[in-house]
Amino acid sequence: MHVFLETERLILRRFTENDADALFELYDDPAVMKYLNGGQPADRAEIVTLDLPAFLGYYERFPGYGFWAAIEKRTGDFLGWFHFRPRPHDPPDEPELGYRLHRKAWGQGYGTEGSAALLAKGFTELGVTKVSAFTMTVNERSRRVMEKLGMKFVRTYFEEFPEHERAPGSEHGEVEYAITREEWSAAARS
Repeated sequence: MHVFLETERLILRRFTENDADALFELYDDPAVMKYLNGGQPADRAEIVTLDLPAFLGYYERFPGYGFWAAIEKRTGDFLGWFHFRPRPHDPPDEPELGYRLHRKAWGQGYGTEGSAALLAKGFTELGVTKVSAFTMTVNERSRRVMEKLGMKFVRTYFEEFPEHERAPGSEHGEVEYAITREEWSAAARS
């Protein structure tokens, strides 16, 4: 197991080809996928042929960036994943932060805990200057996590995401939050 980082309750490790079933279970939960594709059933073949190879490809192309399986230390359970990687056309020192967690992990602070650890690693070890995060305007839980991290609201925007058309509240658009290294450092000192 290649561990990327650990927190008090989580291990964030590299994905392996053996994680297809865990990803399928996560993606097949309509509540987890509500704000992503309207809760449509997962396609295991797509996970095996597209998603998992994309996750695995990040580790070699972008050292320090990628998708990380979130494992609960106490139980060894797969809770979901976090990603920390530049989006296409963004500078390499300005990654996007994101996560997708099982319902059993909701409301327990795992999203904030894992995200905070990734911000710290990015700003202190990886030379990151700014981190952004995105979600649907109506996804209050994710927005709350971003705010707890000290991220600031940047904008509301409307973009064509065919998979989001089925998601409730898609007509309200998406939001972007961001935090710079300087903002993060100032908050860490206070």
